[in-house]
Amino acid sequence: MANKDAAFGFKPVRHLSGGELRTEEYGIASGYAANVFTGQVIELIAGGTIEAAAAGDTQQGGVFGGCFYTDPTTSKPTYSAYYPTGTAAADTVAYVYADPSIVFEAQHDGTATLANNQHANHDFIGVGGSTITGQSTSELDTSTYSTTASGGFRQIGNSKDPDNNTLGSANSNAYVIFNTGEHAYKLITGL
Repeated sequence: MANKDAAFGFKPVRHLSGGELRTEEYGIASGYAANVFTGQVIELIAGGTIEAAAAGDTQQGGVFGGCFYTDPTTSKPTYSAYYPTGTAAADTVAYVYADPSIVFEAQHDGTATLANNQHANHDFIGVGGSTITGQSTSELDTSTYSTTASGGFRQIGNSKDPDNNTLGSANSNAYVIFNTGEHAYKLITGL
């Protein structure tokens, strides 16, 4: 059976130690000129804020889980599943799944096989998403399979999702954790 091609970003599913899944709070600079979607990888910025990450960034700080701000048009407190580009709000609080021991589920953008992907490293691809649902469309970049220190995520298992766990077919889902070499909390150097 073919897997569904329905990327959803990186969804937190459990913690390696069985601990609680929770978010940390970070700021987003007022007027930041990019959308940031739930399930999208973020990077930490000097000064304490976050921005959308690009594949290969070495200051990846977690996965975005929504935000809260005072709407500049209505002056009302607003929760949003995504950060709308250019929001002029000095009080924006982003909720980020920042713990590097969180296990995420994500979809491969290509065909993954057990032999080539289990315990291998991968970058992510895509920074888009839906401004209606707020959900990211980021995926694991299957073509960046590596056994070297590169790649933002380490695949630790195959998804149990019955609609997306057929290996050898495109778009299978996998369980991943942040690669130690690319998560900001695991790096020796600071910002």
